[in-house]
Amino acid sequence: MKLKIFILFCFLSIKLLAQLPEGFVYVKDIIPDLDVELRYNTANNFVGKPVNGYHGNHLILTKKAAQALKNVNDDLQMQNLCLKVYDGYRPQRAVDHFVMWAREVNDTLTKQVFYPHIKKKYLFKQQYISSHSGHSRGSTLDLTIIDGMTGEPLDMGSPFDFFGPISWYNHQGITKQQKKNRKLLHDLMLKYGFRGYSKEWWHYTLRHEPFPNTYFDFPIE
Repeated sequence: MKLKIFILFCFLSIKLLAQLPEGFVYVKDIIPDLDVELRYNTANNFVGKPVNGYHGNHLILTKKAAQALKNVNDDLQMQNLCLKVYDGYRPQRAVDHFVMWAREVNDTLTKQVFYPHIKKKYLFKQQYISSHSGHSRGSTLDLTIIDGMTGEPLDMGSPFDFFGPISWYNHQGITKQQKKNRKLLHDLMLKYGFRGYSKEWWHYTLRHEPFPNTYFDFPIE
């Protein structure tokens, strides 16, 4: 009896993971060896706790974006490098969670790590927080490059999700090597159909994305 229950649980779990809107995929099905660390599924983010809608470390993207991402990763592997992804598809409920957090101006527990030089009340005005995100359309992702042997991220000059000018792609106050690392990521993403965002070196969106006007809200399971 216990064995039957266990088998049924496994079947239902697999079935649940397979239920995505048409046009979306679990990226590991296309890039099995991709390094994924969804920061909003953890407490290691500017909110300071797991974010609404993130129920597992499962990277989801539109199929078109995932296939383009595979080309980037394959290219990097020829250089003994790989991609590491911090976020992909983001449910609208997660974006709403960010907005709610930003409005709680007295909650500054993560300030020293993520926004030490900006007052929290200005995060909306300076466009670090918004009521909608391209991530919710399924073809935007946040990522970096890691060493294929050690798994260590290349030095990009600032941490992921750091709110400040040092995270701007063309920021001049970083070293030549840090600029070179950013350029490597930028040029490869551009080569395979993505465009960057000038204020976040880690942020890329697929050109001609399949759902340019739709903000999805299904949870990440």
